[in-house]
Amino acid sequence: MNAQEIITYMESLRNDEQRKILMGFFKTGPGEYGFGDEFLGLKVPQTREVVKAAGPDFPLSEVPTLLMSKWHEVRLCGFLILVAKFEKLATKRLDNNADAIAKRDEILTMYLQYAEQANNWDLVDLSVHKILGHWLLLPTNLGDRDYKIKLLDDLAASPCLWKQRMSIVCSWKTSQQGDPSWCLRYAEIHLHHPHDLMHKAVGWMLREMGKRVSMDLLRDFLRQHAHEMPRTMLRYAIEKMSDRERQEWMSQ
Repeated sequence: MNAQEIITYMESLRNDEQRKILMGFFKTGPGEYGFGDEFLGLKVPQTREVVKAAGPDFPLSEVPTLLMSKWHEVRLCGFLILVAKFEKLATKRLDNNADAIAKRDEILTMYLQYAEQANNWDLVDLSVHKILGHWLLLPTNLGDRDYKIKLLDDLAASPCLWKQRMSIVCSWKTSQQGDPSWCLRYAEIHLHHPHDLMHKAVGWMLREMGKRVSMDLLRDFLRQHAHEMPRTMLRYAIEKMSDRERQEWMSQ
């Protein structure tokens, strides 16, 4: 199976009724954040089935054809193939394997090269923590921790909303693995972001960091910043707290 065969097959599954629903849900109208995106009308489990059928031996060189497709679901398929390839190379047994390190770096490089093709929140949220977030925790030939920080700083400073979202949502994985530093750094950087999608993403990642690492760390962050956080961001961050504590934070 090659990329064009995948595209032809996915086009054959087109569902116009579902397509209309998705184009409304993902805000594809004039002036909306997903303006101009094109959907086939496939549900995510259908796309995952295609990824599974493509298999682990699907050539990496074919993935850019999927990522450059006009179809949202085909691009998702490409990103999920990269996720599957990366995860296969990121088991504990292969953490320090030289061949695995080189191949993970190659996948990460391709992911970042085509990052702007992840041009809606679902494409980012279903892939970035499993590739970029995991890569932050693993050995790499590309550079040291300072290199990794600069890479994320560049994403955070990009004019592209989706790259900005990548810089914070990748911390879902680092928080799951007990490292809060990435979440706290990029939550602070994006504290005054103007877009509601980023308010939700930052609040969500802060909530996950609190749940996975330390509620006390989350409270420390809130003591410093709750008064200046957008209300949506704050609501997402405190979602798992008691009613009483949530009311106290929201009154600030």
